Amino acid sequence: MLDQELLQILACPKCKGKLEYREQEQKLVCINCRLKYDIKDDIPIMLIDEAQPL
Repeated sequence: MLDQELLQILACPKCKGKLEYREQEQKLVCINCRLKYDIKDDIPIMLIDEAQPL
C-alpha cells in the first residue's frame, strides 16, 4: 500500500494530471492520458515508456 502523502504529490509524467490509485491492481491510472503505471514492491514505476494503455 502506498503512503497517502506520496499519493498526494504524484502526478502523471506525461500530462502532469492527477492519478487514481487502484490498490487491488497495484496500478496508478491517469484518466486523461488513459495510461496505467505499475507499482512494484510499493514503488511506482512512473516511466511513460513502461505505461500500459487502459
